[in-house]
Amino acid sequence: MGDKKEKEEQEKGFVVKDKRFSAQKEGGEDPQIKEEAKREHPEETVSEEDAPLPEIDFTNFILSLSTSALIQLGLIQDPATNQVTKYLPLAKQTIDLIGMLKEKTRGNLNPEEERLIENILYDLRMRYVKASS
Repeated sequence: MGDKKEKEEQEKGFVVKDKRFSAQKEGGEDPQIKEEAKREHPEETVSEEDAPLPEIDFTNFILSLSTSALIQLGLIQDPATNQVTKYLPLAKQTIDLIGMLKEKTRGNLNPEEERLIENILYDLRMRYVKASS
């Protein structure tokens, strides 16, 4: 009889319970943790979940790439580091990427999108020449 009980216990194995998240409510965050985060970082009062995101479309994608190129050209502050840094090889690559998108999407863009990508490319190329000289 003792052998049977031992076999059952061996077959059961063990259960691992992660108690790190036990304080969280289902579908939400622990209010205490949220308050501590607010006290540690008061400048971040709006959570990323609450911030409205822009619509996903070709125009916003190109504008996002353009902003990245401006950061890489050292013309605007990097929001991640709050510093202005210039990295021209990466800026050139981003500008070339936008140029490639213009070529690959030729004939598939509406007139407004075509004007936007042409104007952005012209502006970024001129700024690159100025930054590299």
